[in-house]
This record gives sequence, structure tokens and C-alpha cells, in this order.
Amino acid sequence: MTTKTIGLVAHDEKKDDMVAFARAHKDRLSGFTLVGTGTTGGRVAQETGLAVLALKSGPLGGDAQIGAMIAEGRLDALIFFIDPMSALPHDVDVKALTRLATLYDIPVAYNKSTAEAVLKAL
Repeated sequence: MTTKTIGLVAHDEKKDDMVAFARAHKDRLSGFTLVGTGTTGGRVAQETGLAVLALKSGPLGGDAQIGAMIAEGRLDALIFFIDPMSALPHDVDVKALTRLATLYDIPVAYNKSTAEAVLKAL
């Protein structure tokens, strides 16, 4: 059986939420290959002890790297904690990432409740 890969992305105001989610589900997440955008991946790894491949920061290409993984069939699910209250200078990258996740029909979670459901389904 191949280990499934989950992408972890969180906007600045949601990084603490992502770390808390990863802490709460550490045992389950440890059974997956985890990749994350720069700061998010680094914080989850540092603060939980989980192995996370940290890519570039989202605005510096990390969102595009995650998108490429989706297009190449190398990502099985995406947990993307979005801050709906903040304008983002790299909004086009975020839209491209969400478009690819939809196009390639991978499960995407934008909040804790959905992330828990996705994690359970995997």
C-alpha cells in the first residue's frame, strides 16, 4: 500500500490553527507523507515533531509547488486553512491552487471541521 500525501497550507492568521490541528491529530497524520508551504510546514514540523517536507513560502512559489504536485498526481488531499477576512497580495496563486484541487478532484479542507472529515476519510 502506498502512503498517501497530504498538503498543508495556512494563511498567516491561520498558522496557529494549523499547528493546533496537527497537534490534535498527530498520531493520524504521522501515517501520511506531509508537505507544506514554507512557514506552515516548518512550524508544523517544529511544533509537533511530525516529518513535513517544507516547500517555498506560498507567495514565493510554494502554492505553485503544491499545485504542481496536484497536477502530477502526487497529492492525495489538501488541508488549506484560509483566512477569509484578509486580503492577500498573492490571491491569484491561491485561486490557481484551489482551481487545480477542484479540477483534479482531490479532497480539500478549508477549515478544521472539514479537515477532520478529510482525515477520517483517508
